[in-house]
Amino acid sequence: MSNPATQIELKAPLSGVMVPLEKVPDPVFAQKMVGDGISIDPTSNILLAPLTGKVTQLHSSKHAVTITAPSGVEVLMHIGLDTVMLKGNGFIAKVKEGDIVDVGQPLIEFDMDLVARKAVSLLTQIVITNSDLVAKFIPATGLVQAGQQTALTLQLAAGAGSVTANTGAASEAYSDPIKVPNHTGLHARPSAVLANAAKTFQSDIKLVRAGEEANAKSVVAIMGLEVQHGDEIRVRAAGADAAAAVKAISELIQTGCGEDVGGPAPKAKPAPMNIKTAKPKPKSDDPNILTGVSASPGLAVGNVFHVKQEEITVVEQGEGQQVEKRRLDKALKDAHQQLEALKSEITDASKAEIFAAHQELLEDPDLLAIAIANIGKEKSAAFAWKVAFNTYADKLAGLKNEVLAGRANDIRDVGRRVLRLIAGIEEAAMVVPENAILIAEELTPSDTASMDRTKVLGFCTTGGGATSHVAILARSLNIPAICGIDEDVMQLANGTPVILDGTRGTLRKNPSEAEITDIREKQAKQAAKREAELAAAFQPAVTKDGVHVEVVANIGGLDDAEQGVKLGSEGVGLLRSEFLYLERTDAPTEDEQSQIYIDIAKALGTDKTFVVRTLDVGGDKPLPYLPMPAEENPFLGVRGVRLCLAEPELLHTQVRAVLRSAPFSKLAIMFPMITSLEEVREVKRIVAEEKAALGITQEVQVGIMVEVPATAVLAEQFAREVDFFSIGTNDLTQYTLAMDRGHPKLAKQADAMHPGVLNLINMTVQGAHKHGKWVGVCGGIASDPMAIPLLLGIGVDELSASVPTIPAIKALVRTLDKAECQKLATEVLQLGTAAEVRARLSQLVD
Repeated sequence: MSNPATQIELKAPLSGVMVPLEKVPDPVFAQKMVGDGISIDPTSNILLAPLTGKVTQLHSSKHAVTITAPSGVEVLMHIGLDTVMLKGNGFIAKVKEGDIVDVGQPLIEFDMDLVARKAVSLLTQIVITNSDLVAKFIPATGLVQAGQQTALTLQLAAGAGSVTANTGAASEAYSDPIKVPNHTGLHARPSAVLANAAKTFQSDIKLVRAGEEANAKSVVAIMGLEVQHGDEIRVRAAGADAAAAVKAISELIQTGCGEDVGGPAPKAKPAPMNIKTAKPKPKSDDPNILTGVSASPGLAVGNVFHVKQEEITVVEQGEGQQVEKRRLDKALKDAHQQLEALKSEITDASKAEIFAAHQELLEDPDLLAIAIANIGKEKSAAFAWKVAFNTYADKLAGLKNEVLAGRANDIRDVGRRVLRLIAGIEEAAMVVPENAILIAEELTPSDTASMDRTKVLGFCTTGGGATSHVAILARSLNIPAICGIDEDVMQLANGTPVILDGTRGTLRKNPSEAEITDIREKQAKQAAKREAELAAAFQPAVTKDGVHVEVVANIGGLDDAEQGVKLGSEGVGLLRSEFLYLERTDAPTEDEQSQIYIDIAKALGTDKTFVVRTLDVGGDKPLPYLPMPAEENPFLGVRGVRLCLAEPELLHTQVRAVLRSAPFSKLAIMFPMITSLEEVREVKRIVAEEKAALGITQEVQVGIMVEVPATAVLAEQFAREVDFFSIGTNDLTQYTLAMDRGHPKLAKQADAMHPGVLNLINMTVQGAHKHGKWVGVCGGIASDPMAIPLLLGIGVDELSASVPTIPAIKALVRTLDKAECQKLATEVLQLGTAAEVRARLSQLVD
């Protein structure tokens, strides 16, 4: 946020020669009746803003404009002398009153020839109209370049800020431009977080983007701005707590409004994702195949069942404003309770947030304002509410950003819920037959969350998109789904047999018995295989020739740990502890952290490994309470252990908190981004110091992440110092290949199966085993069935995988022969390309 300063520099608004104000041939300016300042004899014709501020006055003749700074200083710029007589002829305003402008932003363009011929002079004055706020004026001399050199320096008088406050100017505040970090912009959830925070302030708060503004307390208004990743927006507030509101909302935007904005933008699954309407792909040449885009992967064989939205008729005329307002209020309250119940039925907390955003919509001030305005016109609550939510849904549906346009469906979902309650219509349960493949123009998140999974095998919609909340819920519920499917699907009769391939985005009608049988056999095999894997999940992962490989879980919290135990995990190979530090305004205390670590350790038990990775953040994942300078390449900057060693209090606190969980499991502490022995020795010293201070007697292993090629190359030297290695193949790949794994053009080439990466893994294992130290892999390939035989052949001792894959990985290990895997590894490590490696490994995979 901009704050009053003791000195303000005004950049030259025009190029030209500086002229003392006293020499201007107009007594009003020369005698400083308007205020003190400077004049410019211009050589350019576009007046630029000399500072960041608000346009508080634009003359109707467009020849003069006033910018007010955050400090309250008012800067009047007057183009020419007696130019008011031109009545705007020759002047084009580039801004309007109320705009917030940046230094160097065009304000007014003028026709120099016309003005020079018809006005007394082109001399342009820069005058401080409330000069009592300024103690000293320091004008420039000679030639100046517009927007480059300083034209006038102001030293503010003592107490200028308090004078501003007393005049009431401090009741309005605004921020500097903020670059939005959210990968998908301000979509529904960050908008809801933002609006919820804004509602805690009394002031009127606006978000401003490219001259457009939106009520920051309105989710739909924020989404309507269509703010995308990297866009610059401002926060403006007016009211008693304006300054505090701007500061809080600005910080919230900068930190992602509760979303993880660190690292590269996540790759959407499944792709492609840019779908908004029907027919995203050309029709298939096969008349029996209807095409759409995958919304949720999977196969389903069933029968068509059409679903249509119920029509809710409303009466336009109301029964009095008070009666209708009470009806609306009660319906909103009841809808909130219904959504709370729906949230409790969603086991995935991140998906439950979809309905939390729906609750926010019930309190949206702009939405309610439309409804209340119509009630004020003697309309019924039902009619007024229907107009309100349809107005905003239509507005969002017309946006270019497909993610935001898809949220129109959420508004209609919430809108219909309230409308049913006003009309006294009980929400009808979706009654469907067995083996149903639902067909609809559109489904709502509420429809999707309440589907009877024993009957609904999949669904297709002609509208919507893979980024919609319906698609997100379908993926979380493992329901195969297609969006944007060919509208011919609506012609299929109920009961028509079909095969839905959610992965490919196709619906086959009139399948043959052989095709249906083939699909069902595949499904049965997959189900039987999964059932067998789950039944054997608690058996150890021992190869056919008797070698045990520890299969553990990558987790991000207690829920993952508990789920991992249920699926046969032998412990935790990677706890990403940064979840404790992100999305908050202050660092977690030792007690807060230790409670989480102890809870996870207890869930595992004393016989299971518990590897905690210390805080792994940096310039790409900044902490709001730990200011860091911007880095040109944060992936090569102050991150991981480098940051923690630079903030010793942060590190000591975390190490103490982790150590307090030692009595409850086989604890190991792992440090990320290690590249030197000096770093290892320092973190070992800290662990030993804190362990002694706490009186911890249990063994605690100290290990390091291998993410940097230098660490792999020096594995033997590091092995003399540490107890174990864990290879983070995702980062090791991008650092080895010098390819950002999130780069849109290079991501596919950033392949962990590259022989260079595999040889570094081999080098790490060889160096560790020479000194009797164990090696785990916690990167993506530890969950890849194709890579498992190779990793075992190289000699990896532990596989730390995503929780759902654990039973399958353990089952796979039990089918392998370590000696055969070693032969495979020897062969593969001699190959020259990732494609060759994958081709060889694919021969082993069914």
